[in-house]
Amino acid sequence: MGPDVRANDAESRYEIFVDDRLAGFTEYRRHGHRADFVHTEIADEFGGRGLATDLIRAALDDARRREWQVRPYCEFVKAFIAKNEDYLDLVPADQRDRFGLAP
Repeated sequence: MGPDVRANDAESRYEIFVDDRLAGFTEYRRHGHRADFVHTEIADEFGGRGLATDLIRAALDDARRREWQVRPYCEFVKAFIAKNEDYLDLVPADQRDRFGLAP
């Protein structure tokens, strides 16, 4: 079974599970239609498998589906967006320079 990403709105985070075991999460703070991603963590025993990438991609895809704007305070989320420019539109244009994401 592959990794499974689940939204946990009650905890304001997305969680990634491997074989039904919590492997990591990315936390956000909601402000209306904006989500500030503040922290991502993958448990040591699950490191090196690319789970942070899978987690962040799924979280940002869901943010897009929910029509949220994203501010990537988390370094993992910011680096993911920098490497995957098709997610740049989630960051408000007037905030991109602040996160070093301006073209």
